[in-house]
Amino acid sequence: MIHELYPYLRVRDTAAAIAFYAQAFGAVERFRLVEPSGRIGHAELQIGPAVLMLSDAFPEHGLEAPASAAPAACLIHLHVDDADAVIARAVAAGASIDMPAADMFYGERSGRIRDPYGHVWLIGHSIEDVTPEEMQRRYTALLQE
Repeated sequence: MIHELYPYLRVRDTAAAIAFYAQAFGAVERFRLVEPSGRIGHAELQIGPAVLMLSDAFPEHGLEAPASAAPAACLIHLHVDDADAVIARAVAAGASIDMPAADMFYGERSGRIRDPYGHVWLIGHSIEDVTPEEMQRRYTALLQE
């Protein structure tokens, strides 16, 4: 039985990333574990009801952080009250816009940002309830344009 799912990010500077996530998303640090060298081996942030885990890279153990401009293999979706405001706050904190906020076929206004540590975030809020069938119809129509 699965109890929870936590995104766990590797970054090049965990202390700076914690400050960024606090400024951009209102994250609150729960705790961090620091090596004598100063490298952060584990940190936990509370972002709304979710926990985000992160640490510095440990290349000697095969745990790398993405390059800031590397293609993203995955993204994190934040569902918020006001996507435009959160995106603006993240950009003011140092993120870049990958896709400006727009109304989407799936009933959400959303945009995509890249944080200074190479992670991509989809930030959106609901604008309408859309059934899966209607989403598929709209998706198909979008692809036929």
